Amino acid sequence: MIASAEPGTTLAGDEEIAVLWRNFKLTESLTDRDTLLLHYSPLVKYVAGRFGSGLPQFVETADLISYGIFGLMDAIQKFEPDRGHRFETYAVSRIRGAILDELRTLDWVPRSVRARIRAAEQAYSALQAQHSRTPTEAEVAMELNLTLAELGQLFTQMSFSNVVALDELVRQHGDHSENSAASLGDLLRDARSDPPGAALEAADQARALSRAIAGLPERDRIVISLYYYEELTLAEIGEVLGITESRVCQLHTRARLALKSALLAADSEQGDTTPAAPGHRASATPPRRTSRRSA
Repeated sequence: MIASAEPGTTLAGDEEIAVLWRNFKLTESLTDRDTLLLHYSPLVKYVAGRFGSGLPQFVETADLISYGIFGLMDAIQKFEPDRGHRFETYAVSRIRGAILDELRTLDWVPRSVRARIRAAEQAYSALQAQHSRTPTEAEVAMELNLTLAELGQLFTQMSFSNVVALDELVRQHGDHSENSAASLGDLLRDARSDPPGAALEAADQARALSRAIAGLPERDRIVISLYYYEELTLAEIGEVLGITESRVCQLHTRARLALKSALLAADSEQGDTTPAAPGHRASATPPRRTSRRSA
């Protein structure tokens, strides 16, 4: 029988790897398994790196690698060299599956809802660019192949789908240096001091927000005004407009989505013509409410 590889051994060539595979499948030696794990570990880093760019800031690459290691171990255990397939091809799919399984356990929102939310955001952006105005509910519903009632249900789901942790790390827009990251808690406004340029930035954001609100349908403008400026609750707004609280919630979500699309488009146009101030980005929502009353 071929002797097992020493722990930490670097495998020189395909022949040595093939010998180690045969020995591992015959003996199931933990030493051989660990040697194979070490040899193929760069696959985990490769797969994890492809995930990192599209994930929230609180998901670290080190976590993805740890999830992927379990997938690699499972691939080594179940791989059958005699079939003549490349292990790398088989392992990448197992590693990716292990990472996806762990990420799904972190998200409390069902995958189907996430997919519908992404589709709605893409539809709003596409219709905004196509018509150069805020799309109507009917247009969005037609684009998504939904009825107006189903679109209303989707708006309700969207309003409860996003939560943000104060310790989540964020970076300044366009700044990818090592020391640029800060938590949302660190970025909370200090009421005792005014940062440089705050008044000018606030004025620019107010003008952009005013133009975006002016482009909303009349009922959406009323909801935004009553909720953010008059500080009424959703139930109180429903009484004013003679509609249900659930419908007010849907209108509020629709308006926020339209404002986000409009402000991002305006921010992009500004970036094409004039350089933006460091860290400047138009807010996608009206000013924060100061009232403690529940919405």
